[in-house]
Amino acid sequence: MSSAQDEADDGPIHDDSEEESRNDNQVLDITDLPSHGRKDLTAGSHEAKNEVEVEEDKESVTASSDHTPLKNGTHLSDQGTSIPLSRAILHQRLGDHQVLMVLFQSLTTHRLFSPTPSLRPFDRRFQARLSASPVPSPRASSPAFLNVHSRQSSAALTIQDFGGTDSPQAPWDVVRWTKLRRITGQAFSEVGKRNFGRPTCIAVSASIALGTSKGIILVFDYNQNLKSIIGPGTKAIECGPVTSITISADLSTIAGGHASGNIFTWELSKPAKPFLQISTIDRRRSPDADGHTADAAILHLGFLGTRHTALVSADDKGMAFSHLATRGMGIVARTVRSTRILGRYPDISVNVAKSRKPSSVLAFSPLPLGNAEHTADSMGLVAMLTPYLLVIVSTTPIAQTQYKTARPKELAHSAMSAALAWFPSVKLKNQTEDRPKTSRAKLVYCWSTILTVLEVVEIEPSVSSDKSSPPTLQFRPRSRWKAQEAIVAVQWLGRSVLAILTITQQLIILEDQSLNVTDSSDLIQKHVYHTDLFSHNLSSLVEVLDEEDASMHGVVADAFYMSFRAYKGRLFLLGYNEVSFGTLSNWADRLLALMEEGSFIGAIELATSYYSGAGEKVTVGLPEDDIARHRLVQEKLLEMMSASLKYAFGKNKDAVDKQVDQVQVEKLAAACITACASMDNLEFLFEDVYEWYQDGGMKGVFLETLEPHILESRVEIVPPTVLKDLVNHYTNRDLQARLEVMLCYLDPQMMDIDQVTSLCKRNRLWDALLYVWSQALNDYTSVLSDLLDIATKPNNATSDPSTRTDELSGASKVFPYLSYILTGRVYPVGKEMDDDQAFKAKAEIYHFFFPRNSTGRAHTSDSLDGSAPSYPNLRKILDYDAPSFLSMLNEAFEDTFLNSQHPQAVNGQIQELTEEQTFGSSVNRQGIVDILLEVMSAPRYEPEDSIYLNMFIARNLPKFPQFILLSGHKLHRVLEGLCRYPEIDIADDCQLSVEYLLSVYQPPDLPSLIPLLAEARFYRVLKSIYRADKQYDRLLKTCFEDVENPDDVFDCIKDCLKPTSGLHEKQLEEVRAVIVDHASDLVSSDPVKAASTIEQYARDLHATMLHALGEDETGQLEYLRTVLEPLDENDPDRKPFPHSPERRFIEQYVRLLCDHDPHHVSEYVEHLSSGDLRLDEVLPALESSGVVDAAVVLMTREGKVRDGLDRLTRHLASLEAALLGLLDGAQESPDASNTAESAQDLVGSVQKYARVGIWICRGQTKSTYQTKAQPRPLKKSSGYKDELSADETLWLDLIDAIVSVTKNVSEVLEDGQQETNGIAMTGAQEGLPKFDSSKLVTQLRTVVQEAFTALLSATSTPRTNEIRRTDASFLRIFQAFLSRASSSSSSLSNLRSVLGAIFSAYSYEESLLALANRLLDKDLFVHVTEVNTLRKRGWRPLGQVCEGCGRRAWGPGAGSHVWEAWQRHKDERAEPQQRAADVLESKDVPDITSTGKGKGTAPKTRSDPSAPATRSHSRDEDVENQEVEGSETNGKEDRGPLVIFACRHLFHRLCLVKMQGAEEEAEREAGPRGPGKGSQELACPLCAGV
Repeated sequence: MSSAQDEADDGPIHDDSEEESRNDNQVLDITDLPSHGRKDLTAGSHEAKNEVEVEEDKESVTASSDHTPLKNGTHLSDQGTSIPLSRAILHQRLGDHQVLMVLFQSLTTHRLFSPTPSLRPFDRRFQARLSASPVPSPRASSPAFLNVHSRQSSAALTIQDFGGTDSPQAPWDVVRWTKLRRITGQAFSEVGKRNFGRPTCIAVSASIALGTSKGIILVFDYNQNLKSIIGPGTKAIECGPVTSITISADLSTIAGGHASGNIFTWELSKPAKPFLQISTIDRRRSPDADGHTADAAILHLGFLGTRHTALVSADDKGMAFSHLATRGMGIVARTVRSTRILGRYPDISVNVAKSRKPSSVLAFSPLPLGNAEHTADSMGLVAMLTPYLLVIVSTTPIAQTQYKTARPKELAHSAMSAALAWFPSVKLKNQTEDRPKTSRAKLVYCWSTILTVLEVVEIEPSVSSDKSSPPTLQFRPRSRWKAQEAIVAVQWLGRSVLAILTITQQLIILEDQSLNVTDSSDLIQKHVYHTDLFSHNLSSLVEVLDEEDASMHGVVADAFYMSFRAYKGRLFLLGYNEVSFGTLSNWADRLLALMEEGSFIGAIELATSYYSGAGEKVTVGLPEDDIARHRLVQEKLLEMMSASLKYAFGKNKDAVDKQVDQVQVEKLAAACITACASMDNLEFLFEDVYEWYQDGGMKGVFLETLEPHILESRVEIVPPTVLKDLVNHYTNRDLQARLEVMLCYLDPQMMDIDQVTSLCKRNRLWDALLYVWSQALNDYTSVLSDLLDIATKPNNATSDPSTRTDELSGASKVFPYLSYILTGRVYPVGKEMDDDQAFKAKAEIYHFFFPRNSTGRAHTSDSLDGSAPSYPNLRKILDYDAPSFLSMLNEAFEDTFLNSQHPQAVNGQIQELTEEQTFGSSVNRQGIVDILLEVMSAPRYEPEDSIYLNMFIARNLPKFPQFILLSGHKLHRVLEGLCRYPEIDIADDCQLSVEYLLSVYQPPDLPSLIPLLAEARFYRVLKSIYRADKQYDRLLKTCFEDVENPDDVFDCIKDCLKPTSGLHEKQLEEVRAVIVDHASDLVSSDPVKAASTIEQYARDLHATMLHALGEDETGQLEYLRTVLEPLDENDPDRKPFPHSPERRFIEQYVRLLCDHDPHHVSEYVEHLSSGDLRLDEVLPALESSGVVDAAVVLMTREGKVRDGLDRLTRHLASLEAALLGLLDGAQESPDASNTAESAQDLVGSVQKYARVGIWICRGQTKSTYQTKAQPRPLKKSSGYKDELSADETLWLDLIDAIVSVTKNVSEVLEDGQQETNGIAMTGAQEGLPKFDSSKLVTQLRTVVQEAFTALLSATSTPRTNEIRRTDASFLRIFQAFLSRASSSSSSLSNLRSVLGAIFSAYSYEESLLALANRLLDKDLFVHVTEVNTLRKRGWRPLGQVCEGCGRRAWGPGAGSHVWEAWQRHKDERAEPQQRAADVLESKDVPDITSTGKGKGTAPKTRSDPSAPATRSHSRDEDVENQEVEGSETNGKEDRGPLVIFACRHLFHRLCLVKMQGAEEEAEREAGPRGPGKGSQELACPLCAGV
């Protein structure tokens, strides 16, 4: 049951067209007529059916509020209704005035003037012209919401630069950048670069420190003065560039990490020498020591806590350490103890066959100290990001992993980048008892495009836990955000503001809590310094991109972290040419900048967004608390509006052209209205802002700008003076419709009731009048009574038809008004009333129509004796439109007001209840129904009106059986009334009502109602009755009678005849009898469904169904096709039914196919089995239809193979005769194209029937071979007939027939071609058809070839152990064929040409195969050669020294033995070439290049044992390494050949073997050896992580 408040989209929407005052001679637009007017103007067929035009949908009617003003106040409606043809004809033939007169005359003769269709579906919902969502204003939307300056969600983020400033950045940008000119001048000048090196990293604290490429650290203060130059004259400058830098928390010490792996710390007060030095270690000499190895660049560095002797660091090899220095005592120097916290050493003892994944520390940061104590401060937390994991390690008291998580899987194949940053625990402002005093420490980390915020939560220790145990921390992922491109750096600008740098140098400002992007800008002009630190170690992750390997990335991003730092809300950038810092501008600075730029409208809109909280808050320094934020912004917003108004109107006074700033003034009005509405400060809006516009002569601009804000319910209160101006402005411009809509959205308590009432009555603004009267005066019946008086006024009381039409259109609003009020909604806007107001309104309305004392308040005496009739108001509305009133009442019955207890009314809780309202609260559903039955009685109300009362009772009785009680006599009368409906249009609605009624009412004599229901054609009701009484035969008869639902017949048959139906034998026989009686109806409605249903449930009735089809062969064919070849849902092809149907049906189906679908006969009979049909019954039909192939197949299946083949050969002969006759008469044929097409069809038929014959012969031969294991040997005899078996004879006859057709037709075609080529064509012959003789001959010879090929394959037995292959049968048949051909023809010249072409085709196929094999061999050789060449290609080594021993292996300084070995190999390579040249010079020796067919002569090798052996110069085939011969050391130890890996690392083989722990093998294989010796698998120990 629908709720009373639901607004059905498909409900009847009454025509609420706007009414305007018109002159007497004014022409009425026909589209403004109500529906009853459209009804009476419809053609005669519509009048006979009492049909009317269906009302418009909600959107069309809602749009009717906007009218285009015409002359004399007329409005052209823009509703979606169209004028019927009859009205258009009336306009053309009679003219507008005469049309109105015809309309008026029709209205006077129509007794019930119904504004809505009198015959329509009953359960519909009324809809007012105005809906709860306001209509769009014809004006443009408010400029305040155009977001002129918005880039994203905030209005402040896309404020455009209006020009006029030399600065490239807009003053309202979130981040304002400042270049540190003095630091840039000292560090990036040519002198600075020459003295200190290029800056490589930056650290910011109380000082600004720069590390340089020469190992020097420059320290500046905030005045940009160079305070210290650290490093010159010390070992630091010998350790390579500074790669990382950090400043301690106590600001006393600075530390720098170098590319060589060394770390130095310096006291800023004593920068002359290092405070602490942490050197690299040599794992070979000290295998138990911890620390960075040589040449491992220190990428990350940080102090732990407040101590300047505790550090953590990470290098580019993926190793991280914590360093703790001891105190020095006198001459005892400080010692440093390093502890590994991440990574593994490349120990040589590790099996190199198990290679490790390459790794590096992409991001690294220790937890800094905040201004509030936190448990994690004492644990020394360090966060590290590798390509695979996020790891958080505590370093105190021992190194321990606290948290780790893997990289998200969805980041596969994206750019490999990482960044992280800590924000410590800080004290919170605005502390309250329910809020924590300090914030939690949190970590933001990024992998590629995924950013995650992790909170550090301290777990309270249990009572039984040890107090000395370290605290327990929990790391909770709080939020996640995805960027559009990879993130390379991230920093905290505040507790809730993040600065993000992407790979394309885009700066993004992100709010932490909401994850809203508050600003984004391009830093490409800043030239942020970045360098490639990771691709060297991680190149294997990106060199090969495997879609199935999630560890592969598209590219390794450069490192930006050392150039992107934040300190106390400032962002510092290290560029290639400058150092700059940026600060976040606050909200006041932004507003001031906008005002200074002249964008005062943008400033007001931005301030409004700040006030409402729609824009960013934390980023611009506004508090999150609404009250505090409102207090800050409101004062500034009012000041800006006052200044903007003064500036705008002051400018207008000085302007020559007043229209120059018209748009600007409109936008300013919209911005001010939006701002005042957001602040709920309408006093300033209407006293100050409106006064400026009024004084400036732009009052209309303000009022029209105010309209959309009223319609959107942002402004609901308008002072009386302003409302008076608003009314005058819109009425003077003939915009009463728009004014009416606005009045319905304003608070009526602030209106001048007299003014608005007179306005609405004068302009017939009934919607506004009903709204104001009910909401301001709480009077819900006065205007309703006036409208009813207008509706029931005699039509001849008004002389002007247009005026009467307007009156009746307004009167039609009573029904949506009553629907809204009785369901607790405000008319016409649809807002929900409060409970007390709704109670009063409903009680008053119900008492108005159903008074307890049986007399209404406003009634007139219309009886002869002067006595007042009962319920006069009810009678008025029923006389006006009974169907609409009952439909409205049906909706009101669903409201809970009726039959509810109202203790608040009885106990006086609702004050000021009138007597009528008190009586109205006691009205119930039973009383309403009784009154309606009393009032709507004959003879006053005809059946066409009372039928709706019957429908109303039938619908509501099942809904409220506990509230409505009627006697059986009344219900029986209601049931009979529904069956005797006056018009066919409401038959469905009446039938539905009967179904409702019978669900709760059981008539005592139901069989007596059956004829009445049948006469009314209520088939659904009859079906339900018969189904309940199990009268299945009558049920099926009813289904046959219900022609509008033919599918119900098949469903009923299925339900009755299915095995699980439960019907006994007698019931089944009755149902089958009904089917037989209505067989004609069943098969004529849908033969396919009928066949499928009968086949499934009553197969014995097929003959009856076919007989019912009579002479309809098409229907019989469809019926039998469904039975014998049903369609499968999964297979579109038809297949025979799985069971075996009766033979007569198959024979009849084949005969029908021969007549209507002969092409399908062969396909069908192929699936039949032997005995499925009688050949004698179908053979005449097959012969007459020309379906010879099907006849032959059937004869073959019946065992009449000989007869079938004879029939086939005879048909081939007939085709030959037809083809020859066609060719002979081609010269006389007037249609050349059809003749050629016919010849092509005949040749195609020859091909088809030849294949059928091949199929027959092949099958017969196969069956013969199955009974014989060995073919019969040849017998010597004089006659060929005695030599051939039965199957061989079949082959002979078939081939003879095919060759005969080919030979005879080819002769004619070739002779005709010769005559055409030899004789010039005359003018008359030019139009004769030209056959493509060669094509036809080729097709025929192809048939012969197919026949011989099939014969050869069928008669050739494959060779096995028991049976030897023999082709004797083929030879016998071929010999017999030649003998028959020679006896029948004296010359075999034509036959020789046919057979020659056939056998030449076999030779051609063999040539094609041979050519294909040669092409394949050549292509394979080319690819193998290319692969071999690529495998021989070597790698260029990275250097000239061995990575194992450090000795020079090749190049200058490698020793003379390298040159000697190279010269020796050069001579060896030149020797074969010299030998070949000597042979060429000798004349008695043939040229070795002429070897024929690409076969080369093998080069001769020297037999001289003293000659040096020819050495192979090819590299090792293993892709992992390559060996280069030649490494002797002049009397020193021979270290073997050189080995080059794919990673370009170079080793002596002996050094490589020793590094892999195979010293015995190295000694055993000492001495020169060629590549490939030894079976040990080699691998690079550096890249394998050994």
